[in-house]
Amino acid sequence: MNIYYHPKYNIDLGLLNKLHPFDGKKFSKIYNSLKSLPDIKFKQPLYPISEDQINNFVNELMQRLLKGKRFILGALEIPYIPLLPYSIIDKRILLPMRWAVAGTIAATKDALHGENSWNLAGGYHHASPNSAEGFCIYNDIGIVVKELFEKQQIDKSDKLLIIDIDAHQGNGNCQTFMDNNNVTILDIYNSDIYPRSEYAVKRVNINVPLSMATSGSSYLDALNNALTKLDSGYRLAFVIAGTDVLKSDPLGGFKLSIEDVVARDKMVIEKLRLLSIPTVFLGGGGYSDKSAIAVSESLRELYTF
Repeated sequence: MNIYYHPKYNIDLGLLNKLHPFDGKKFSKIYNSLKSLPDIKFKQPLYPISEDQINNFVNELMQRLLKGKRFILGALEIPYIPLLPYSIIDKRILLPMRWAVAGTIAATKDALHGENSWNLAGGYHHASPNSAEGFCIYNDIGIVVKELFEKQQIDKSDKLLIIDIDAHQGNGNCQTFMDNNNVTILDIYNSDIYPRSEYAVKRVNINVPLSMATSGSSYLDALNNALTKLDSGYRLAFVIAGTDVLKSDPLGGFKLSIEDVVARDKMVIEKLRLLSIPTVFLGGGGYSDKSAIAVSESLRELYTF
């Protein structure tokens, strides 16, 4: 498995880091934890995505909104700070996210050549061509799929699969692919928390809503049952492997242990390997100090896949 990481993935606002529970430096922690493993394959995107790539995906209104400080801070769930320049937000938060999207693009191209990949960042499943919210500004899956279509690297008849195992419902992906019947979405999430989207429920093909405080064993049983509903024939699978399912996470509301997260990720990749579906894992959410540890432990188990 190729693992995509770039030092520029890391988000550092200095004293303002306390305004959001997300550990913006967790990507470097994961890298440092894993870099000495034998035969591990770290790769980097060459450059962040461009404004043209973003504008090719979002609508005209979003092109304007993405230049507005108040809109961006709202989407990032950071209080409005009048004296904070947009340029700082762009450099310290948005630019790392653009690097992350570039990592998803590179990881996807590897998967199309038969190499499973894991992008430590990305998985921005609340963003869409029409919206940015929930700490998601750019929908990386939507951007890469549109680019691959336009460059004829995948055909519009190709079946694609999104498996969303983040604690939050992937409403942005549902909106992005609302009219694309060749994209199958499996989403297992806490239905008692944000975003509680009715249109997302209608779009998801395999919908697995769970309740607050779901245990690791119950979660894994529900996920295993959902995975049995998948078949072969997909050109590619994206897995949004958020660690906000951890019981230590302040936002996810589930009760999974680190061992449960490792079992979850292994269950998914083993199923996709059985179905011969090339796979891209994406970072997704994760807001506790155990997030980096959980990802590291999963990759220690899976990097040879």
